[in-house]
Amino acid sequence: MKIKILIITNILFLILSSCAGQSSALFVSVPDFTVYENEKIIDTNNIIETKDGVILRLIPEWLFTYLEGGVRAVEALEAFNDKFVFIAVNDGENFVVLNKWAENFSAEQDFAVLAATRIENRMIQGATLFPDDEYGSFFEILVKNSFKAEYRNVVKEDTYWIKLIADNDSNGMRNSSSETYYFFVLLTVNRSAMQNSIRNMMTQANSEASMTNSQAASVNRLRQTFFIGF
Repeated sequence: MKIKILIITNILFLILSSCAGQSSALFVSVPDFTVYENEKIIDTNNIIETKDGVILRLIPEWLFTYLEGGVRAVEALEAFNDKFVFIAVNDGENFVVLNKWAENFSAEQDFAVLAATRIENRMIQGATLFPDDEYGSFFEILVKNSFKAEYRNVVKEDTYWIKLIADNDSNGMRNSSSETYYFFVLLTVNRSAMQNSIRNMMTQANSEASMTNSQAASVNRLRQTFFIGF
């Protein structure tokens, strides 16, 4: 079975196009947010080893759920009903390097990157224009603040790895150079604490931002609905 992992990149594009034949009129392009999507596919039939050996059913529930439905599906599990779930993923051929990365991944020092990425993606998903046009400087201020924020009650719950082999060898022989390790780090944070942290950051960004009336209206809508789909 092939399972897709959807990774949202953090590349922001600002494109201003002028209307030919009209007096210096500028129009903002409507964004195509599919440019932010990059899919990696894991074929579970190609898993040849896991942290617990070769028996796939020993893969923890949170990881199987993540592979099948993403972070939102993991948060729907009873064990995480009062928490936000974040999963860091790294892959490559060097087990030692990846294992050290997973061991050293810190809830205190590294979580902010995961949180900021999720905050940024939520703002992008809620925008009908490019984020800078939709929210004015509120967007940049909030994203910058979220990268340097300190989040409380973050717990590094688990780490796990799987090893896959590419299925592109026509003669069926396995080539060790095509083996890839995927490492996963599971972190959780108290839902109420996280919401309060983000609300405080939005209040601060709102007070510092320079916005037009339409941008201020968009920010207000965002603040009211931010955690729907977060």
